[in-house]
Amino acid sequence: MRVLVTNDDGIFAPGLAAITRALAAWAADEHEIVVVAPLANHSGASAAVGTVYEREAISYRRVAVPGATGVCAFGVDAPPALAVLVGTLGGFGPRPDVIVSGVNLGVNVGRSVLHSGTVGATLAGAQLGVRGLAVSLRSGFPPEQWSTATTLALGILPALCAAPPRTVLNLNVPAVPLETLRGVRRARISTSGIVKSATGGSALATAAATGGTMTGGSEDEGEVHLTLGTAIPTLGRVEETEDPGDDAALIAAGYATLTPIVGVHEDTAPDAQEVVRAALGALDGLLGA
Repeated sequence: MRVLVTNDDGIFAPGLAAITRALAAWAADEHEIVVVAPLANHSGASAAVGTVYEREAISYRRVAVPGATGVCAFGVDAPPALAVLVGTLGGFGPRPDVIVSGVNLGVNVGRSVLHSGTVGATLAGAQLGVRGLAVSLRSGFPPEQWSTATTLALGILPALCAAPPRTVLNLNVPAVPLETLRGVRRARISTSGIVKSATGGSALATAAATGGTMTGGSEDEGEVHLTLGTAIPTLGRVEETEDPGDDAALIAAGYATLTPIVGVHEDTAPDAQEVVRAALGALDGLLGA
């Protein structure tokens, strides 16, 4: 079994070191671990690959992961999804069987799953048929309980290795010692988001709403203030609309959560098909077909 480790916090992040050490101990002489992770922080990068079409090569640097002697680790000038692509397609040895992404400092629940580079890395691998596990730990409660997250991740790994290709699991863990963890639950993705609202000045809001010109000394530059929602790393509160079975609510209640996720795929729902038929009909009329 060959496991590719990556993250979005960067190759020098303590969470990556923690999961690499745990995997190295688990692997012993039976499995192979390789680390291919961004040299810089790419949090919030989702499955972005950047302007890869503008360059012919990606630079890398050999890195020593503390406490993981013998594990080959490479920092790459790339976001996590691109790191996974080059690590899966032969850039750093044979194709991996499983991708482990994390441990991210900050949970990836609710709508933040869409934006997460930790999750995006596993979804990029799934597009190539590789199984993936995204691991995230609730932040804001030092000292960070890395061992709780890594213990759960290793416990999940055998089931993931036996799963069909392209299987991706999203694991989120409260920042508590393992002995005080309330359990692990299968969770739904909640409706909580990273940004709850965005507020500009009154003149800016009025001009945008009416399509008019800003007056009264308003400037053409300024700031839009953000109100953060519950799907932020500290997860300080839970929206009233959230169900107790949602991932954000379960994390706040002291449970770890596990959610299967899928990446981009064709929408085959009847409503979507009807929209496509209507759009094609409109284009036929436009083009005189």
